[in-house]
Amino acid sequence: MTTSYFSPVETWCLTEEALLDSLAEMARDGVRGNEGVVLWLGRREKGRADISHLVALRGPTVIKRPDLLLIDAAMLNDVTDVAIGLGVSLIGQIHTHGGSHGTDLSRTDRVGGVNVPYYLSVVAPDFGLRAGTHISDCGVHVFEPDFGYRRLSRPEIARRVHVVSGARVPLVTVGDAAAEGDLDR
Repeated sequence: MTTSYFSPVETWCLTEEALLDSLAEMARDGVRGNEGVVLWLGRREKGRADISHLVALRGPTVIKRPDLLLIDAAMLNDVTDVAIGLGVSLIGQIHTHGGSHGTDLSRTDRVGGVNVPYYLSVVAPDFGLRAGTHISDCGVHVFEPDFGYRRLSRPEIARRVHVVSGARVPLVTVGDAAAEGDLDR
């Protein structure tokens, strides 16, 4: 796999508020018993990826079910347009699994997800509904060149994924914001 376009990332940085806002957004789907997702946009520089924007996905081109999350290519194209307009790129995401599915990546996550070098894929437990969820409660996975997704150990999460105090980051909605009924698709 060629990685020349993707600069290596050793650490990811997001604010506590970004994590809390991501969990709150995913809980909208979780209260209906469905998986939820928030994409993370930001910049990569000198081995560090900083999350600067959260992306909520709405409408019929994202399917959210108790054990399935599918994002249509057209939706990802729209996310790409937003990222380009903001001068950032897609650097990771957080999505939820239900209580019986754990925080490992599913086969669908591994083969149908974003397979880009140094992409951060976080799985939050209990549909994002557990109060006080910290990054170390989640499954944290990195897509590594010539290997694929690898789950980080707790010490590695502490060393490489920095959740810091700081300002709230913008939440951008992509898709049909009026399509609230589509949460049960």
